[in-house]
Amino acid sequence: MAKATDQIPLSELVGGLVSDVSGLLRKEIDLAKTEASEKVAGALSGVEVLVIGLIFAIGAVAVLLGALVGGLAAVLVSNGMADVTANAMSGLVVGLVVGLIAWALVSKGLATLRGANLKLDRTTASLRRDVDVVKEKM
Repeated sequence: MAKATDQIPLSELVGGLVSDVSGLLRKEIDLAKTEASEKVAGALSGVEVLVIGLIFAIGAVAVLLGALVGGLAAVLVSNGMADVTANAMSGLVVGLVVGLIAWALVSKGLATLRGANLKLDRTTASLRRDVDVVKEKM
Protein backbone atom coordinates (compact mmCIF):
# COMPACT_ATOMS: atom_id res chain seq x y z
CA MET A 1 0.00 0.00 0.00
CA ALA A 2 1.42 3.37 -1.03
CA LYS A 3 1.70 6.28 1.41
CA ALA A 4 -0.37 9.39 0.78
CA THR A 5 2.82 11.42 0.37
CA ASP A 6 3.93 9.18 -2.50
CA GLN A 7 1.06 10.55 -4.59
CA ILE A 8 1.74 14.24 -3.86
CA PRO A 9 3.87 15.98 -6.50
CA LEU A 10 7.34 17.12 -5.46
CA SER A 11 6.49 20.76 -6.24
CA GLU A 12 3.65 20.69 -3.71
CA LEU A 13 5.89 19.09 -1.08
CA VAL A 14 8.58 21.75 -1.61
CA GLY A 15 5.96 24.49 -1.57
CA GLY A 16 4.52 23.14 1.66
CA LEU A 17 7.98 22.96 3.20
CA VAL A 18 8.74 26.55 2.19
CA SER A 19 5.40 27.67 3.60
CA ASP A 20 6.01 25.78 6.85
CA VAL A 21 9.53 27.18 7.22
CA SER A 22 8.41 30.76 6.55
CA GLY A 23 5.56 30.41 9.05
CA LEU A 24 7.98 28.97 11.56
CA LEU A 25 10.39 31.85 11.06
CA ARG A 26 7.57 34.37 11.57
CA LYS A 27 6.65 32.64 14.84
CA GLU A 28 10.29 32.63 15.94
CA ILE A 29 10.58 36.35 15.21
CA ASP A 30 7.43 36.97 17.24
CA LEU A 31 8.87 34.91 20.09
CA ALA A 32 12.14 36.87 19.94
CA LYS A 33 10.25 40.18 20.04
CA THR A 34 8.16 39.05 23.01
CA GLU A 35 11.15 37.72 24.92
CA ALA A 36 13.22 40.83 24.24
CA SER A 37 10.41 43.13 25.37
CA GLU A 38 10.02 41.10 28.58
CA LYS A 39 13.76 41.38 29.27
CA VAL A 40 13.80 45.12 28.55
CA ALA A 41 10.73 45.77 30.74
CA GLY A 42 12.33 43.90 33.63
CA ALA A 43 15.60 45.73 33.19
CA LEU A 44 13.86 49.14 33.04
CA SER A 45 11.96 48.60 36.28
CA GLY A 46 15.23 47.67 37.98
CA VAL A 47 16.92 50.74 36.52
CA GLU A 48 14.21 53.05 37.90
CA VAL A 49 14.71 51.80 41.45
CA LEU A 50 18.46 51.92 40.99
CA VAL A 51 18.40 55.56 39.88
CA ILE A 52 16.26 56.65 42.83
CA GLY A 53 18.56 54.82 45.22
CA LEU A 54 21.61 56.36 43.59
CA ILE A 55 20.24 59.87 44.03
CA PHE A 56 19.88 59.34 47.76
CA ALA A 57 23.23 57.57 47.98
CA ILE A 58 25.04 60.41 46.22
CA GLY A 59 23.68 62.92 48.72
CA ALA A 60 24.64 60.75 51.68
CA VAL A 61 28.09 60.03 50.31
CA ALA A 62 28.72 63.74 49.65
CA VAL A 63 27.90 64.62 53.25
CA LEU A 64 30.03 61.78 54.63
CA LEU A 65 32.96 62.59 52.37
CA GLY A 66 32.83 66.24 53.41
CA ALA A 67 32.96 65.14 57.04
CA LEU A 68 35.86 62.79 56.28
CA VAL A 69 37.83 65.54 54.54
CA GLY A 70 37.19 67.90 57.46
CA GLY A 71 38.18 65.27 60.02
CA LEU A 72 41.37 64.34 58.17
CA ALA A 73 42.25 68.02 57.79
CA ALA A 74 41.76 68.50 61.56
CA VAL A 75 44.08 65.58 62.28
CA LEU A 76 46.72 66.99 59.95
CA VAL A 77 46.43 70.47 61.52
CA SER A 78 46.79 68.97 65.00
CA ASN A 79 50.01 67.34 63.82
CA GLY A 80 51.47 70.72 62.87
CA MET A 81 50.45 71.13 59.21
CA ALA A 82 49.15 74.51 57.97
CA ASP A 83 45.38 74.83 57.51
CA VAL A 84 45.52 75.38 53.75
CA THR A 85 47.92 72.49 53.18
CA ALA A 86 45.95 70.17 55.47
CA ASN A 87 42.70 70.92 53.64
CA ALA A 88 44.32 70.35 50.25
CA MET A 89 46.01 67.10 51.31
CA SER A 90 42.90 65.67 52.97
CA GLY A 91 40.77 66.52 49.91
CA LEU A 92 43.33 64.90 47.62
CA VAL A 93 43.62 61.71 49.70
CA VAL A 94 39.88 61.26 50.12
CA GLY A 95 39.27 62.05 46.43
CA LEU A 96 41.80 59.45 45.27
CA VAL A 97 40.43 56.72 47.56
CA VAL A 98 36.83 57.41 46.55
CA GLY A 99 37.83 57.56 42.89
CA LEU A 100 39.45 54.13 43.07
CA ILE A 101 36.40 52.65 44.80
CA ALA A 102 34.10 54.21 42.18
CA TRP A 103 36.22 52.85 39.34
CA ALA A 104 36.09 49.33 40.81
CA LEU A 105 32.32 49.48 41.27
CA VAL A 106 31.65 50.84 37.78
CA SER A 107 33.90 48.16 36.25
CA LYS A 108 32.04 45.43 38.12
CA GLY A 109 28.65 46.88 37.10
CA LEU A 110 29.62 46.98 33.43
CA ALA A 111 30.88 43.40 33.60
CA THR A 112 27.55 42.32 35.09
CA LEU A 113 25.59 44.06 32.33
CA ARG A 114 27.65 42.25 29.71
CA GLY A 115 26.75 38.91 31.33
CA ALA A 116 24.14 36.38 30.38
CA ASN A 117 21.21 38.37 31.79
CA LEU A 118 20.17 39.77 28.41
CA LYS A 119 20.51 36.62 26.31
CA LEU A 120 17.39 35.36 24.57
CA ASP A 121 17.65 31.77 25.82
CA ARG A 122 14.19 30.53 24.88
CA THR A 123 14.40 31.94 21.37
CA THR A 124 17.86 30.48 20.82
CA ALA A 125 16.77 27.03 21.98
CA SER A 126 13.64 27.17 19.85
CA LEU A 127 15.59 28.22 16.77
CA ARG A 128 18.02 25.33 17.28
CA ARG A 129 15.12 22.88 17.46
CA ASP A 130 13.60 24.36 14.31
CA VAL A 131 16.87 24.11 12.40
CA ASP A 132 17.17 20.45 13.43
CA VAL A 133 13.62 19.74 12.27
CA VAL A 134 14.19 21.42 8.91
CA LYS A 135 17.45 19.49 8.44
CA GLU A 136 15.65 16.23 9.15
CA LYS A 137 12.97 17.00 6.56
CA MET A 138 15.53 17.74 3.85
